Amino acid sequence: MNVNGWYRTRAALLALALLLLTGFFPAAGCKKQEQGGTGVIKGKALAPLAEAYLYAYREGSDLRGPAFATSEASGQDGDFSLVLPPGKYLLVLRKRVEGETIGPVNTGDYRSEIVGPITVRGGEEVVKDIVAPRKVGETKGLPTLNKIPAKTGITGTIVDSDGKPVQGARIQAYQHSQMSERPKYVSEGSGVDGSYSLFFPEGGTYYLAARNKFGGPPKIGELYGRYDDGTIEPSAVYVKDGEILKSVNITMHKIW
Repeated sequence: MNVNGWYRTRAALLALALLLLTGFFPAAGCKKQEQGGTGVIKGKALAPLAEAYLYAYREGSDLRGPAFATSEASGQDGDFSLVLPPGKYLLVLRKRVEGETIGPVNTGDYRSEIVGPITVRGGEEVVKDIVAPRKVGETKGLPTLNKIPAKTGITGTIVDSDGKPVQGARIQAYQHSQMSERPKYVSEGSGVDGSYSLFFPEGGTYYLAARNKFGGPPKIGELYGRYDDGTIEPSAVYVKDGEILKSVNITMHKIW
């Protein structure tokens, strides 16, 4: 081989190596990689239904537990969208009239049937319109006992940090001071003067919180208050059988 031929062969080998390194040709024994990234599920909450949330659960998970992912609230035309990693999902569309994203679905709320499993692939879009009818019948959530005639309970007033009455707030009664479990009893919303009443089937020890929403920890901007009787920690309220404990007042503050 002369010098010119040697240089031409060397140049060709270098070019071939460069093509292999840059991925122009797959190396021997290598498979083409699947497209990665995330996929999107989008559609409409019908009829249309605004302020509804799409909940995605991994296939095989418990739908009574927390969702794998939750969409933003649907728009006025019912449009929703949820970005998900590749996989198989079960979908449920819900709208709670109180505006919460978690908690029981009660009479008057909206809930779809379980949709799926739906396969999400990276870089792809799944379009799925979902009907979420309004729930009718008996409430399966927390009991509201104000309408039950009873001789045991509490009454009082709910005010804000300026001392103004708060309308529409609910007293939630817990059996543990941490108040991390689901409340045992929940009142009707407070009146225009901030007054409320909550009746119990029997006396007991309760820890009280005032909220205008139900479910999950208080969010920034939400009004929230606990009965603390002037202490840092929540104070217990002791109610005897046949007693209506009055002036159990709670001040609500905006969460920052």
